Amino acid sequence: MKIVVMGQGYVGLPLAMAAVEAGHEVVGFEPDEQRLQKLNTSLSYVEDVPDKVLRAARETGRYVPTRGEGMLADFDVAVITVPTPLKERQPDLSYVRAATETLAAHLKAGATVILESTTHPGTTREFVAPILEKLTGWTAGEDFHVGFSPERIDPGNQQWQFTNTPKIVSGLTAACRDRVKDFYAHITQDVVVAEGLEEAELAKVFENTFRHVNIALVNELARMSRLLGVNVWHTLDLAGTKPFGFTKFQPGPGVGGHCLPVDPVYLSHHLRTTYGQAFRLVELAQDINESQPGYVATRLQAALNERGRAVNGSRILALGLAYKADTADMRESPAVEVVELLRDAGAHVVAVDPYAPHDGSDTGVLAEIPAAVDGRLDFDAVVLLTAHTDFDLQRVASQALYVLDTRGVMPVAPHIERL
Repeated sequence: MKIVVMGQGYVGLPLAMAAVEAGHEVVGFEPDEQRLQKLNTSLSYVEDVPDKVLRAARETGRYVPTRGEGMLADFDVAVITVPTPLKERQPDLSYVRAATETLAAHLKAGATVILESTTHPGTTREFVAPILEKLTGWTAGEDFHVGFSPERIDPGNQQWQFTNTPKIVSGLTAACRDRVKDFYAHITQDVVVAEGLEEAELAKVFENTFRHVNIALVNELARMSRLLGVNVWHTLDLAGTKPFGFTKFQPGPGVGGHCLPVDPVYLSHHLRTTYGQAFRLVELAQDINESQPGYVATRLQAALNERGRAVNGSRILALGLAYKADTADMRESPAVEVVELLRDAGAHVVAVDPYAPHDGSDTGVLAEIPAAVDGRLDFDAVVLLTAHTDFDLQRVASQALYVLDTRGVMPVAPHIERL
């Protein structure tokens, strides 16, 4: 079949590669010119798709990255994998709208359009399908098929990737659902059928809400434990020995990536604006997690004060900018916010991240931890924000004057504190 994937990012590119591997002809629609140039030269900007995989797909002749809308004609299946960000703290469906309108101009009878972008329940039925119907004059579920299949991409996860992660599928009608199911059954190993569109949409946003709320819970627990004089990390280890009824989450500098800081807002905003109901737990979790970078900066400031230093003018080494370990993904990263807060307070912050771009500009981002000067790191404090395995934390522990470990991976010592 001819497959169109709208958006070649963290979600769309792995999907496109899987469809090529399954033997389909795939058009990867990508309006960003810089991304398109990389795709056309087999240089992947998505960690889960190595250059060699992209090159192999290009060499088959069945993968064509393009920004030309004419290449979308006569598609059998189109999958929308565009961003659903927040704009002024409100859901922004403009990318979904633009992708849907573009596809409508090339929709043929019997074709299938699938939304993968995360959003609130009702989007596929009440937003995507009506746009297609209005612009074509056809009826969804009769003249063409519409479905929703939530993305479950976890950047950098070597165990669970696109092809072996269970794939939820749903459709506007039973026939739509079957078309969506047949497509994914040929490119993934495990397809899970949902009863309806809204159940599939809610399942996705709830998966992220579950993590969001539990991370907020342990972030606040870490703050309360400090007041109590209790080791929260040991407490969580103890609770984690329970073999049932408990899922262990760990505190950190905040939440990042496209999903956790964004997706729960789609659900709570939809409930508040449409039904006048507050999803109180989600909104509280949002408040806690959004304040966590500020809490980290305040903790570091207090630690410097205890050592007779003001944060203004202090030299601080920040380890990690990505929102999770061993990836280059800095979308909504709390580590970036911590660095910005410290710089705003007058600190001279040097960040180290082996996965971040190092373009030689005056951004203070290094690929490696600086060498010691007379056996010591030349910084008043070190804050570990992302626990990349490339970091030599033993050297940091032995050479740093003071360390604030926000990930709980360094040994406790007089000069090392955990969040």
